Amino acid sequence: MKLNWNSRHLTRSLLATAVAATVTVVAPAAIADGHGKGVTDDMILNDQASEEDVVSYGLGPRGQRFSTLTTINSENVGGMVPAWAFSMGGEKQRGQESQPLIHDGVMYVTGSYSRMWAIDVRTGEELWQYDHRLPDGILPCCDVVNRGAGLYADLVIFGTLDAGIVALDQKTGKVRWKTKIDDFKAGYSMTAAPLIVNGKVITGVSGGEFGVVGRVEARDAMTGDMVWQRPVLEGHMGHVWKDGAQQENGITGTTNETWPGDMWKTGGAATWLGGTYDPETNLVFFGTGNPAPWNAYLRPGDNLHSTSTVAINPDTGKIVWGYQYTPNDHWDYDGVNELISFNAKIGGEDVKAGGHADRNGFFYVLNRENGKLLNAFPFVDKITWASGIDLKTGRPIEADNRPGDPTASDDGKKGESIFAAPSFLGGKNWMPMAYSQDTGLFYVPSNEWGMDLWNEPITYKKGAAYLGAGFTISPLNDDYIGALRAFDPATGEKVWEYRNPAPLWGGVLTTAGNLVFTGTPEGYLKAFDAKTGEELWKFQTGSGIVSSPVTWTMDGEQYIAVASGWGGAVPLWGGEVAKRVKYLNQGGSVWVFKLPSS
Repeated sequence: MKLNWNSRHLTRSLLATAVAATVTVVAPAAIADGHGKGVTDDMILNDQASEEDVVSYGLGPRGQRFSTLTTINSENVGGMVPAWAFSMGGEKQRGQESQPLIHDGVMYVTGSYSRMWAIDVRTGEELWQYDHRLPDGILPCCDVVNRGAGLYADLVIFGTLDAGIVALDQKTGKVRWKTKIDDFKAGYSMTAAPLIVNGKVITGVSGGEFGVVGRVEARDAMTGDMVWQRPVLEGHMGHVWKDGAQQENGITGTTNETWPGDMWKTGGAATWLGGTYDPETNLVFFGTGNPAPWNAYLRPGDNLHSTSTVAINPDTGKIVWGYQYTPNDHWDYDGVNELISFNAKIGGEDVKAGGHADRNGFFYVLNRENGKLLNAFPFVDKITWASGIDLKTGRPIEADNRPGDPTASDDGKKGESIFAAPSFLGGKNWMPMAYSQDTGLFYVPSNEWGMDLWNEPITYKKGAAYLGAGFTISPLNDDYIGALRAFDPATGEKVWEYRNPAPLWGGVLTTAGNLVFTGTPEGYLKAFDAKTGEELWKFQTGSGIVSSPVTWTMDGEQYIAVASGWGGAVPLWGGEVAKRVKYLNQGGSVWVFKLPSS
């Protein structure tokens, strides 16, 4: 199955200039700030240690997805049973990638097509439902998914497919404020969960294949008013808003230092996965996507800050440091994957580190204070584009594995095709990994696949996809594609792995009960021994799991929750892989589990 982005998909796009969003306040805010009532900044910062709440994406702003709970553990998890299930209903199924949030006896979960529910966590009864009114012509790249919301004060805040942000009243589901990020007709959208830091909602943008400009923005969580905006591509001006007025806040980088001509003006690098926050360094970390177009012969140079992690001061919007994973990316190896903060002994020294499993197949350990590379190693079996990462320079040791220049071909229409691994869907895509403070290991959901890739001529045009490439994707093995792997970040040692026939496309949760949870497209939520990888429990949810599980306690019992609903990028762009899993059923439900009551 050959999929060519130019000729068969994403046939419409426009580029919009980054402008200040217009905020509509539908009802006056009932709370002047988030302190002292509802979800506070301190609650978000301490979310990982909280037992009765999950108030942030990632179980805390660091994104470790580690819970200190031990009631459900490797000795008794085999007895876990369903507590209740909730149907998302209707015909709007597709991929359900949301991570639930739990606060004050209520679960908040987003769904496909920019929907949200509030559910009574004791009974599974719906309290309210919000359906965002989506216009015709939205241009989401990779299914109509939403990955979750953020809680602050008495608000629940999430992004929408028409490139907006909506803040709802937690009790009623009524709109308190809403704002526009950008023009959805230009390819902008938002599927990531917002990051909330010190009273600010910090978000990125989607739309890298449309020639948009990746950026990070901060808004007042209570009003939606813009605080600052930081484009990540060099040459673009940042802005701050003071007393309602927009002021310039310095150009990102140096114009034309690593981008030729005007290519930086439509350079992609979408910040589509959202970010993490480290209170120790007071930095937010956002990954950036592929540069545009895919045809790298048109944009010689490193193309900063595409395929990178950028560290930004959340108070000022200034970039403190950046680290680029794939300079002059030719394979669509977005660098958007999360950077998880952790403290460890690396090379005999105690360091404030960050772990990142990139789509290009390498796992990176960075010093999160300055972005210096501490360690790098493969986390997938086959990587063709580079033989390794130079730990002194931080740059890849690139192999001769770039597709041919179409201008050098006989007809000038298609360059020489090459086979590259991983495929552009990545050694790891959006699905978040987890870090255990107990074992010191990262648990990485990875996939083994490759692609045939070729370049084609392309020029930027509003209303057209901006790629200049075609591809087919195929599995590398007959017996498995997905693999959940446990790695020691200090040594790069693979401690254990679980192989799965279909690709893994869901997030990971680890707990102090010596457990690791993740779901499979075949429909199973599974629990593994965190130290050995032994499968200890599984439950069939009826549809593929491509979401992130969470855990909390209530009335003295521990619960595990996960959304179920097959979809996402794999069935849309997976080529031969999509054929292999086409039998999987779509769905839309939330499942909650616990141990039987004594």
